[in-house]
Amino acid sequence: MATDTTAPRIHVIHENDAWVQPLRAAFEELAFPYDEWFLSEGVLDLSEVPPQGVYYNRMSASSHTRDHRYAAELTGGVLAWLESHGRRVVNDSRALRLEISKVAQYEALRAYGIRTPRTIAAVGKQHIVEAARRMKGPFITKHNRAGKGLGVKLFQSVDALVEHVNSPAFEDSVDGITLIQQYIRAPEPYITRVEFVGGELLYAVRVDTSLGFELCPADVCQVGDAFCPVGEQSSPVATAPASSAPRFRIVKDFANPIVESYRRFIAANGIGIAGIEFIQDERGEIYTYDVNTNTNYNAEAEAEAGLYGMRSVAAYLGRELRQLGGARLTRVA
Repeated sequence: MATDTTAPRIHVIHENDAWVQPLRAAFEELAFPYDEWFLSEGVLDLSEVPPQGVYYNRMSASSHTRDHRYAAELTGGVLAWLESHGRRVVNDSRALRLEISKVAQYEALRAYGIRTPRTIAAVGKQHIVEAARRMKGPFITKHNRAGKGLGVKLFQSVDALVEHVNSPAFEDSVDGITLIQQYIRAPEPYITRVEFVGGELLYAVRVDTSLGFELCPADVCQVGDAFCPVGEQSSPVATAPASSAPRFRIVKDFANPIVESYRRFIAANGIGIAGIEFIQDERGEIYTYDVNTNTNYNAEAEAEAGLYGMRSVAAYLGRELRQLGGARLTRVA
């Protein structure tokens, strides 16, 4: 991070090179000036003035799983610095706060009338078990600071949880907070992910969860030993056979009143680009359980639908740069 006197440009803040590759291609296609701030580690001199331009924050809650333990904390400092100098930040410090804490997410969602599963946060094995005793029926555990479906496991009983937390398989959240969450029984094994760019609906994606709960749509993500949050199972491990249908399928012209609630929610929380995931129960009630402010897109699903998320993101950032009087942009889509 250093003072720069060149023309304003788009600055992409991130910690995962692979996830940025499609965005680079879109910038090159549209001929937009950009650079990258890889914030795994570094130095922030508060006496310096940040370069002009538009800043796009793609810091991930799962950054610690890629040996970037303090990337999110460093990004928080950088965003505070940028905002103190009046820089335009897409997915600002408010968005980062929600990215790295599901407790913060759920409280912010609730403020806009958006239903979330009943959730209890606990620190310490004893308190995790005590929290589970308050739940009626099956429940899920997950990490408060997660991403990649970290810590997501379905339990049919408190006894099964006790056995798990006292076993070598138990893994604590990086922030020490485990969530015990109401299990939502869906009539079919899928969730819906609603993508927003520039605060507006881009498209929705129907995601098959029969293989488990690693729902990252990026091509570089791999499905590992995940745990399925939907479907009736005697074991927390997903055992449903793989479907021949695509795992990610874009739903064109998605229409649901929840979209307007999401739009108001992201506008109030400094979020310009996000993917929001929800599940519907047997009565059709919607439960929102995750907000991804470093959203990725599935190339196969997009090619089939003829809709392209990263190109839309690049075009939006280009429009924001043009409003700042940046480089002449003649190909904003």
